[in-house]
Amino acid sequence: MEQSQNSPQPQDNAVQDSQAGSSGEEECEAPNPVQPPAPATMGDKGKRRAIAVTPIGSYFKGRTTPGSQPTLKSVLANKQVVHKVNLGLAKWIIDARIPFNAIQSPYFQPALDGVAAIGPGFKGPSYDEMRVHLLANLKKECQLLVEGYRSSWKSTGCTLMADGWTDQRQRTLINFLVYCPADMSFVKSVDASDMIKTADTLFKLFAEVIEWVGSSNIVHVVTDNAANYVSAGKLIHEKYPNIFWSPCAAHYINLILKDIASIPHIADLASHASKVTVFVYNHMIFLSKFRKRKDWKEIV
Repeated sequence: MEQSQNSPQPQDNAVQDSQAGSSGEEECEAPNPVQPPAPATMGDKGKRRAIAVTPIGSYFKGRTTPGSQPTLKSVLANKQVVHKVNLGLAKWIIDARIPFNAIQSPYFQPALDGVAAIGPGFKGPSYDEMRVHLLANLKKECQLLVEGYRSSWKSTGCTLMADGWTDQRQRTLINFLVYCPADMSFVKSVDASDMIKTADTLFKLFAEVIEWVGSSNIVHVVTDNAANYVSAGKLIHEKYPNIFWSPCAAHYINLILKDIASIPHIADLASHASKVTVFVYNHMIFLSKFRKRKDWKEIV
């Protein structure tokens, strides 16, 4: 009887040793909560054979990925909670006098996703951090982006564009931009209010920008088709034979429409249309009736 009672002891010790060994392995290597361990099956001769299992995390996108699956917490959030969060954003936008079209910025939703990924307790940047460190970091990021474009100018070539316009203070400004297959980048803006825009003056101004971009990188220059710009384009081609000049198509279309508007019967029609517009906007009865229409659009 004593031997029969003591006989199972070695087997119990083996079980305890195996349990101790398994617990030791668990302490050394913690299981991945996203990727469960591969189940094992008994193969030939009793050897264990692991079966490859696709991790469950690969079936789901990240929380901040556009179009990703919403979290359980966001699904269970009722409309009142969402409305309260939207009110908080609206208060901040209105208090800071931020234009409403800022919400259409492509950086708006990624910013919200970044805050949501951190979770409650996130503290936004301070005033000094925003205007000193973060502004400097964004400037450096922009410079690196432009440098990336500049590296492609030599291999693909680029187009130099000059856009002349007048601001609200009646200053004549000329913006220089460079276009290449990678993207378009801004070069500089020149205040030409005190400048006599002769062909020689414009040529010297263009030559400075061409030398900065690289005369061998530019294949095309686009400007307004005024007489002084046409002459400046000829001077550019004489000095840089590889650079060709062409007028701006948008400026051409504006001049064509201006000439069409000067035709007598077109001008008479535009005058009558202007009188109708003034009449409708000066009489609230007609204006309210028009605005109640389903496909109402402002009369210009």
